[in-house]
Order: sequence, then C-alpha cells, then structure tokens
Amino acid sequence: MLYSLFGKILLVLVIIGGLNWGVYGIWGLNAVGWLLGGSLGWLARAVFIAVGLAALVLIPALFARGPHRDAEERHA
Repeated sequence: MLYSLFGKILLVLVIIGGLNWGVYGIWGLNAVGWLLGGSLGWLARAVFIAVGLAALVLIPALFARGPHRDAEERHA
C-alpha cells in the first residue's frame, strides 16, 4: 500500500504531522496552525484531521509483510 499514490499521500500527511510536532517540541510553534490561520481555524483543523486519519490508516502497514519477504518465500 505504501507504494501506491494513496499510500504516498498518507505518508506525506504523516510526515507533515511529525515535522509539526518536532517544530512544536523544539520551538513551541504550531507550524501548521501558524501557516493556516491559527490552530482553531477550519483549514488548520482540516489538516490536523487529515493527518490523524492518515496515521490511523497506516497502522496496519506496521504489521504488513513487505514485498521482499514475499518474493523470498516464493523462491524458497
């Protein structure tokens, strides 16, 4: 799933969320909220919701078998 366009979009959203948390942890600045008109603005909240949903959708990928492992089993 991570190699599809949908998977890449999810990954970008999660990276945005992670970078935002990093900036907040280091400088105390909510970068997404700052860039999108405040943390309580509708656009910033939409991004926060999208990032959260992307993280939820990616949870099963932690337990998925990788493509390399499947290929090794087919050749064994």
